[in-house]
Amino acid sequence: MREKATTLYLGPQHPGITGNMMVRLKVEGDTVVKAVTEVGYLHRAFEKLAEQRNWLQTFTLMCRFCVPEPDPVEESYARAVETLEGREVPERAKYIRVLVLELARLGSYMLWYGGQAGSLGLYTIGQWSVGDRNYILDLFEELTGGRVYHMYIWPGGVRRDLPAGFEEKVLKTMDYMEQRLKDYEDLMFDNAIFRKRTQGVGIIEPEKAIEHGVVGPPLRGCGIKHDVRIDEPYEVYDKLDFEVPTEDGCDIWARANVRRREMHQSIRIIRQVIDQMPKGEFYNKIPNPQKWRLPQGDAYERTEAIRGEVGMYVASDGTEKPRRVHFRGAAYVHAVTLLEHVLVGENIADVSAIMNSLGTCPPEIER
Repeated sequence: MREKATTLYLGPQHPGITGNMMVRLKVEGDTVVKAVTEVGYLHRAFEKLAEQRNWLQTFTLMCRFCVPEPDPVEESYARAVETLEGREVPERAKYIRVLVLELARLGSYMLWYGGQAGSLGLYTIGQWSVGDRNYILDLFEELTGGRVYHMYIWPGGVRRDLPAGFEEKVLKTMDYMEQRLKDYEDLMFDNAIFRKRTQGVGIIEPEKAIEHGVVGPPLRGCGIKHDVRIDEPYEVYDKLDFEVPTEDGCDIWARANVRRREMHQSIRIIRQVIDQMPKGEFYNKIPNPQKWRLPQGDAYERTEAIRGEVGMYVASDGTEKPRRVHFRGAAYVHAVTLLEHVLVGENIADVSAIMNSLGTCPPEIER
């Protein structure tokens, strides 16, 4: 005899939700039989706003698409504009961009650490990770003037050069982070409760991952090796030595291990960038933004964010404003179509853990 179905509303003001969204759950007992993602709490329409601004003003919208991860969106927009115009970027700027992107990856993964552990009641990790993330935010504040929104990677290069002594501070922070990650791994991955709550939970079959267009750690957690930095290298990633971790478990545990290993690879990349950093210019100056007109045409550029591949499409009609700007992110797939599929048959206690493991960013859906 089946139990009576009950409807539960998770979010939007629930600590287990990764942003301004709600998941409407239909449960029988404590088992999810249907899940529907509901958004509509932000209404930002950044892509449409971009059509009312010039090419440089539009750049300031990019960092707001996904608050925890602004830099890959700036990177995608900058490269799309540069491709459309044919503007060259100085070699030093390319290295600085990679440095910023990998620091951003580490900072975002620190937030993921706290969210993933906290969703299962391991709150100590969250206290650690937010504090340790501040050391990375300190670097961004010195470099860009902002801790969260940086508006630093823009068409033509980067907004300013590295401050004196900045590279040494980065290396010192990496030494600390590498040592600190051992504590995270001891407490989280060697924890019997964390293993039990994540192994065999939230499974994404590899064929379903391909069908849904899954990217990033959720895809690599299915054993599928896909990373834009390797498959379609940009900036100077083709000059750097690093690995793309994969796992075969297809569950929360596998996705967590992919992220854990990727943090070590980011530190490895950052050290190489500092070691190889060339001298020279950091910015190929654009014309007066009020008079800057790009040639007619369109361009699309992809970047590997922590949630996976993100892409920016820009189209120009030859005027000082974009005719069209469109962003391709992982959030819609991961937080809507995939989440609704994966949650069916799972326990309601695991809903937040599964959501965190997918790396959802609801504000991006309402961009």
